[in-house]
Amino acid sequence: MSMLYQFHGGIHPDEHKLESSERPSARAPLPSRLIVPLQQHIGAKAKAIVQAGDKVLKGQMLARADVMVSAAVHAPTSGTVLSVDLHAVPHPSGLPDLCVTIAPDGEERWIEHAPLDYRAMPKAALLAKLQDAGIVGLGGATFPTHVKLNFKPAQTVQTLVLNGAECEPWITTDDRLMRERAAEIVQGIEILRYLVNPAETLVGIEDNKPQAIAAMRQACTGTDIQIVTVPTLYPTGGEKQLIKVLTGKEVPSGARPLNVGVFCSNVATAYAVHRLVNHGEPMVSRMVTVTGSVQTPQNFEVLIGTPLEELVKFAGGALPGSKGFILGGPMMGLHVSNGQLPVVKGTNCIIVESAQLFPSPPAAMPCIRCTRCVDVCPAELQPQELHWFAKSKNFGKAQEYNLFDCIECGACNYVCPSHIPLVQYFRFAKSEIWAREREKRSADAARERHEFRLLRIEREKQEKAEKLAQKEKAALAAKA
Repeated sequence: MSMLYQFHGGIHPDEHKLESSERPSARAPLPSRLIVPLQQHIGAKAKAIVQAGDKVLKGQMLARADVMVSAAVHAPTSGTVLSVDLHAVPHPSGLPDLCVTIAPDGEERWIEHAPLDYRAMPKAALLAKLQDAGIVGLGGATFPTHVKLNFKPAQTVQTLVLNGAECEPWITTDDRLMRERAAEIVQGIEILRYLVNPAETLVGIEDNKPQAIAAMRQACTGTDIQIVTVPTLYPTGGEKQLIKVLTGKEVPSGARPLNVGVFCSNVATAYAVHRLVNHGEPMVSRMVTVTGSVQTPQNFEVLIGTPLEELVKFAGGALPGSKGFILGGPMMGLHVSNGQLPVVKGTNCIIVESAQLFPSPPAAMPCIRCTRCVDVCPAELQPQELHWFAKSKNFGKAQEYNLFDCIECGACNYVCPSHIPLVQYFRFAKSEIWAREREKRSADAARERHEFRLLRIEREKQEKAEKLAQKEKAALAAKA
């Protein structure tokens, strides 16, 4: 591959990656308890199949996915189920959700598990295994991997893209994973290649990760997998942006990469697929960067359900003056204060905040129509117009201006001289539109039920009248 392309916009925020990337990853110790949410993915919540008092083994299914767009949840270690109840979870709403809380027994006893002979399995059977293993996209979206792979045979894949860009500041999980487990990632890529049958396979890695690039190139020796070094520019790691850089193809508004012959997956997802297929292990842990205002910034292999506070202690503890956490990166992450929130499948980074590292932004001022936000928007939107539409609750107009193409990367926030929290306005507008659509669907369903009831009552009246007429007719015939 010789040519790279450029997407519109982008920014160069301070990277802050060296703080955590230069230490080898470590396995986090067993926490005192594990809080495992049943909703860790896009789609329907998994259904609990355990109850308080049950003894569970590591890898045992705790909750089953009983619809297509869902993913199973498993015990991260062996122990005793303390409760299946509501608990605080990392979610923008701040609302609690159903979780299975486990007291580890310290023995780390696995369920029986074995590798899969995936080349001898029908595609549908392998996709079912991915769902039962709880494999989801680990690039941030947590979309169930089996659903993404379940496309029609008529949809051909020209290019399989593996996303190793990891463009957001502070986060180094994929960097360390590629440095330390490149061979295993490549094995996962081979499984994905078996499933999508692409004509070419490209792994995009930003040029600020030279050691990861070298490790991946070494692991790909003897294959036709191409490791492609791409310029460091935020948000190159966005799915549509990386596809544009590597292939020159634009994914149209409202379309998916498959519509242009591309299938995209994260390198950490490929590693999780490898763990399932080659070791028989469901998804019970993931790599997490712990950084920011901590004693020893580092990457850890962390059991799903580990409380944030305990994980931060494994990194030497928070420094004086720390004030909260960012789950994810500073551009797109979720700000939380509750240290009892659990690590979930989508948690790639925990940044401990401090006033020194993350000073409070100045008060927002009126928009001056400078259009800097337009210049940096990777989706080629007009954020200043979307801001006005969201602020005035003109949601129809916001949709006309392609609100849902916004990937919430925060580039517009970063350059806004008026310090307007633009992304927060866009999230508000999206949530309002979704809420209204839900209300409309609910109202439509209620109306349909009401109309059906009226039809049923009318039909029953008609049937009664017909029966009565037949009775009267029979009576008259008997008299005659």
